[in-house]
Order: sequence, then C-alpha cells, then structure tokens
Amino acid sequence: MDHARPEDWYRLQTKADGVTLIDEPFIQPFYRCNMWHIRGRDQDLLVDSGMGVVSLRDWVPLVTERALTAVASHTHFDHIGCHHEFDNRCVHRTEANLLANPTRAATLADPYVTDDIFDRLPPAPYQSATYKVKSAPATRLVDDGDVIDLGDRQFEVIHTPGHSPGGIALWEAATETLFSGDIVYDGPLIEDTYHADLIDYHRSMARLYDLPVRVVHGGHFPSYDGARHKAIISAWLAAHDV
Repeated sequence: MDHARPEDWYRLQTKADGVTLIDEPFIQPFYRCNMWHIRGRDQDLLVDSGMGVVSLRDWVPLVTERALTAVASHTHFDHIGCHHEFDNRCVHRTEANLLANPTRAATLADPYVTDDIFDRLPPAPYQSATYKVKSAPATRLVDDGDVIDLGDRQFEVIHTPGHSPGGIALWEAATETLFSGDIVYDGPLIEDTYHADLIDYHRSMARLYDLPVRVVHGGHFPSYDGARHKAIISAWLAAHDV
C-alpha cells in the first residue's frame, strides 16, 4: 500500500452555524474520526483531533488562526492524536490520566491500528506497529454541567459514560446542536471496549433521547437531524434491556 502525501491527508467540509468538519479520508469510515471545529467570538473550539499521524497545526491552517481549546470527547486513539499540539486541552476528569499517559492498550490502538484500517497509509515513515498517541496532559478538567464558553457561544458538558468512562457530549442549546462523541452516531456503535459499561451506556442514551436536538454531529459517520436521533436511540434502547 502506498503512502499519502501530508498535504492530502485532511479534508474540510463547511457546515452551518460556524462549524467545520475535519476528517482523514484515507482512513476507512468505521475508524475515521470526525473532528469538529467551531468558530466563536473570543476563541474557537476543536472537538477531537484524529489519529495524530499528520500534524493538524502544520496542514490545517484553520486550527491556527485564533485561540483554540481542544476538547477530547474521550481518549481513544482516533480522537486525541493531535491534542498535544494545542495549549488548551479539556477532558473529563475520569479520563485525565489516559490523556496524560496514553498507551497503545489504553487508547485501543491495540488491537485496532493495523494497515488494514487505511485505504492509503499515512505519510512515511509511518508504521502501524509503532504507532502511539503522544501525551497531552489536560489544562482543564470538566464535569457534567460545566460550560465551555467561546464568548458568544456556550457549550454544556454532558457526561456520557458507557462507551468509555469519561465520554462527554457538548450541547449548544441556542442552536439545538449536539456534538455527541462516540456514545451515539449513525453507524455501528461500540459497546464492548475494555472500559465500556452497558448500564452506563443505557443511562446515557436515555438522557440524550430527551434533548430537543435539531442536528447531531457525531464522532463518526454523517451528521443527522432530530428525528433520526430519536430513531437511533429508540432502536438501541429496544435492543438493550438492562
């Protein structure tokens, strides 16, 4: 398999409400993280930062234009790879140690990161066998109900354990927008990681069902509307009697 050029690694798509989707098109869809850049008056927000195999700051000028806070929806390898590149880093306190001390096992790089997850390999000298997330100790720990304030935009932290203990979603009530991380998206959901908990997952899904969402931007796969949000969660709850 050939190696991609760094200038080709990232793809940007402009969404409504000052939101830009950044992703890595040569990673297969199941493993491809959605990174969400959100424009604010006083600073910008980045929800998740991909695998870290190519520098975001070097190759995506959007993330360098203004002060920016990088939030980890959780600490799996595909979501925190470039967090070390940013001075301001938020994570739920339950996973702060994982962000500061990432290992291949703890971030799920083992067993997921192999050449098979790519359609083209990251730029040389990348090797899947030696891939590892870099340490990025948090500068702010967040809890359920905390607010991340961009000046003209406020995002409420919703603790969503289940997929992982410190999973969070961000809710912007003014635009009825949910950035859901990996607890819910429009694709196969992962409930069997080493630190997943089905009872917590059920509680998180039931809680998110009641939000009056207009649009959901998930950690993977395409965004969707409120009707689809309720349909996904309803089907999941019906299939998981805990």
